[in-house]
Amino acid sequence: MEHNQHALPENAYRELKPNESYKPLQSASSNPKEVTPYSVTMGIIMAIIFSAASAYLGLRIGHVFEAAIPIAIIAIGMGNVLGKKNMLGQNVIIQSIGASSGVIVAGAIFTLPALYILGLEADFYKVFLSSLFGGILGIILLIPFRKYFVKEMHGKYPFPEATATTEVLVSGEKGGNQAKLLAVAGLVGGLYDFAVSTFGLWTDSISTRMSAWGTAIADKFKVLINLNTSAAVLGLGYIIGLKYAAIIAAGSCLVWWIIVPVVGSTATGAAMSPEELFASFGRPLGIGGIAMAGLIGIIRQGGIIKQALGLAVSEFSGKKREKVVVERTQRDISMRTILTILIATLAAVFFFFQFGVLNNWGQTAIALTIVFVIAFLFTTVAANAIAIVGSNPVSGMTLMTLILSSLVLVSIGLNGNAGITAALVIGGVVCTALSMAGGFITDLKIGYWLGTTPKKQEGWKFVGTVISAATVAGVMMIMNQAYGFGPDSSLTAPQANAMAAVIQPLMTGGSAPWVLYFCGAVLALILTALGVPALPFALGMFIPLHLNLPLVVGGLVAWFTTRSKDSVLNKARSNQGTLIASGFIAGGALMGVVSAIISYFGGDLTLQGWLANPVSGYVGIAAYVGLVTYFVIHTLKAKKE
Repeated sequence: MEHNQHALPENAYRELKPNESYKPLQSASSNPKEVTPYSVTMGIIMAIIFSAASAYLGLRIGHVFEAAIPIAIIAIGMGNVLGKKNMLGQNVIIQSIGASSGVIVAGAIFTLPALYILGLEADFYKVFLSSLFGGILGIILLIPFRKYFVKEMHGKYPFPEATATTEVLVSGEKGGNQAKLLAVAGLVGGLYDFAVSTFGLWTDSISTRMSAWGTAIADKFKVLINLNTSAAVLGLGYIIGLKYAAIIAAGSCLVWWIIVPVVGSTATGAAMSPEELFASFGRPLGIGGIAMAGLIGIIRQGGIIKQALGLAVSEFSGKKREKVVVERTQRDISMRTILTILIATLAAVFFFFQFGVLNNWGQTAIALTIVFVIAFLFTTVAANAIAIVGSNPVSGMTLMTLILSSLVLVSIGLNGNAGITAALVIGGVVCTALSMAGGFITDLKIGYWLGTTPKKQEGWKFVGTVISAATVAGVMMIMNQAYGFGPDSSLTAPQANAMAAVIQPLMTGGSAPWVLYFCGAVLALILTALGVPALPFALGMFIPLHLNLPLVVGGLVAWFTTRSKDSVLNKARSNQGTLIASGFIAGGALMGVVSAIISYFGGDLTLQGWLANPVSGYVGIAAYVGLVTYFVIHTLKAKKE
């Protein structure tokens, strides 16, 4: 008997009861169309287009939009235009191949433009191979953990981006009222964010700096409240839920409202703004906390790691094992294949480092060890972060990688420009691997909910990686020639500038804020001992306040709209709210692409004079209150089925 093809099961987003199992939309016994010439071609086209768009936007403002949702929307639209039916399986493959773009771009542009900024050699092959090998490592190192994150932890993680993308794909297949509600919410959220990002009709954040007294408090006492008014971030907060949103915000509040004011009251911090104090003191604490939370997670998941390694050794050694029939929706690439690809990739990275970067066998061996150990250990951290908050702290983990790499390379006699180049290339490979691991777990969770064959997603993800790596390398070279990177260019490449600023003194005798890293790590240990999830708390310390507070607003909407004593009504409202939140995220992501295209062609439609007027801030407050009110009212309108 075929499972319902047009609605997610009731237990899709909640924890399973004892002896309860999740049955995906496309049942394990079915044989849906997935990999076809159409789905592969469309996926490749999406990877090229979104790699170019993401690279430009990321280099311009330091933010890489998540490509999964816009690609899912386009896939549904193209399928409808071409009159195709039963496209769910193919649309998942299109989305999975195309979504390689955002993760590969993030890995590349956060690190490698620093080579251009510092006036060093950055050939096409260096950028391409760094991105390619990092992407492959991210895929390979994540696959053994797929079942743990997407199946065993079912309902325990919110997976905000995967939830939104899944709702888009299901609604596109189902049509009817769900599709209508998603489309209207997407239109509301998209136009709202577009009005801000493209025209500046009101401020994009609500801040106490909007008033004279707020500015005075920020300058004198270093206390600042700042809240991003984006519809997409509001929707993200709803899906994350109040529990995790509150933990994330608690990390932010500790840094911004306690640590920053305390340091600001000293002679060292008196001349610094709250934002500068956050960058100098708060973020290093967050990096240390993320690193320790990651190590704690690795220790806790030691059994899973040991099991995966044992299976790999067993399969690769050719030992005979009892043949087990695995259902279609749980089939992965075999562990023998995974280990073979891993060994081949590490060998390729070794030769790339030796003949393309270092030209020293001993230093190459050490560089390869750094890449493998950090990528392997922090793969689960990246996946965990995406599963909880939908945001990968990859720049923080990469910064830690650069610092550790620099210290090791200096200790073995490699410094100066050669050392900087080596450290940045190492950082580029690791950054892309962690970015891919975080992004790919989203694809696999979508596939799990919808009943896609994991093996097909995994195999074709390599194709998307190759295409995206080549595209971003070409775009980066073109952009450097056309604009250059840095403060004086329209392409500021903020993360890469930060990496350059950190790594240059390390390679020339400088130091890192080790005391702050250590304090962040100790805090993570204390939180774990108290039973508080350390990773989301540390993420709150690392991610700016204005992006964390709106998560609480979204979480409060989720809490407020499901307070009825009728559990069935609460479930209906929760589902409707998730659909609206997904629409906000989808609309915001799609219009972000449109804004990027307008910016690419030199269009600056922002009303700068109006934004300089304090009234625009109060218009922003009114608009945000209106958006939240719309969200609450339409969620409460849900009726019991």
